[in-house]
Amino acid sequence: MDHDAFARVDIRVGTITDAQPFPEARKPAFKLWIDFGAPIGIRRSSAQITRHYKADQLIGRQVCAVVNLPPRQIGPFLSEVLTLGMPDASGEVVLIRPDHKVPDGGKLF
Repeated sequence: MDHDAFARVDIRVGTITDAQPFPEARKPAFKLWIDFGAPIGIRRSSAQITRHYKADQLIGRQVCAVVNLPPRQIGPFLSEVLTLGMPDASGEVVLIRPDHKVPDGGKLF
């Protein structure tokens, strides 16, 4: 991948404003509402992060997500962004987030 291809992937930071169980998903997941600030606003995401996180502990947490992929219908829920994570030693998702609080909407470079 060259630099231009990487630049086309729009990865932004946002703050989770709501997190709800997603029992309709095939694998355990949460429905997330993430605020990316203006002009993006709040976008929804489905995330299979139930191993390390509880829904109420996610609210207020900053996360990184790809915001320029096409929305994806997951059962009855439309996931608008791809929340990013890395696998732990067991393959469970650990969320990607900044070390320090940064303005919502900031773009990864």
